[in-house]
Amino acid sequence: IQFTPDLMPSDILGSEILDNNREFKFIKGPIFANIILADEINRTPPKTQAALLEAMQERAVTVAGHHYKLDLPYFVLATQNPIEQEGTYPLPEAQLDRFMFAINLTYPSIEEEINIVKTTTSDHSIILNTLFSADGINDVQNLVRKVPVPDNVIDYTVRLVNKTRPNLEGASDYVKNYIDWGAGPRASQNLILGAKAHALINGKYSPDIENVKAIAHGILRHRILKNYKAEAEGISEDDIISELLK
Repeated sequence: IQFTPDLMPSDILGSEILDNNREFKFIKGPIFANIILADEINRTPPKTQAALLEAMQERAVTVAGHHYKLDLPYFVLATQNPIEQEGTYPLPEAQLDRFMFAINLTYPSIEEEINIVKTTTSDHSIILNTLFSADGINDVQNLVRKVPVPDNVIDYTVRLVNKTRPNLEGASDYVKNYIDWGAGPRASQNLILGAKAHALINGKYSPDIENVKAIAHGILRHRILKNYKAEAEGISEDDIISELLK
């Protein structure tokens, strides 16, 4: 879905129209798919961005009083332009919190850019092969949830997220100085799920604290809100997370 300033919620969710029998018929929008790519999501106003909230959290859509379940697996990816560019709208915190990871993409390396130029300026064609079926992805997701997690890993994870909250008693001076708002419970949930998947990918039967640390930046960087002091001193979200992981 290409997000633009004039995109409306109905363009994403779908809308009801009158059919030939003078009865309302619901025409499903592009959100009714298994994998959604929201391209340049911060090009559209928050009202339209919010159209994804129910789908991302509940795997369902409610339109005109009717509730529609979405087919599984359901997966939303989004690209975002740098916020300092004109014509962009910052994503609400509730929207950001529903994305499991925030991945920073930098410029490609020389070798990568050479490969990009070669493959996009010639008649080179790409053949896509099916790697997973929908049921196969569901099976993998269910397998990840069945992975056991030691209590000490859960305890470490919850305490790590807790350390990002400056308004709590016992918060460190570093956090109070540089963070306005910390991560919520979804951060703890996603850290555990991410650690489980990271452990399986690396041949482990159960995650440990190192697996949590390995994915902490991607899961926390969009869930903490740094203050003006951090901005003035050039301290990034990644710097704050690295300090908390020590």
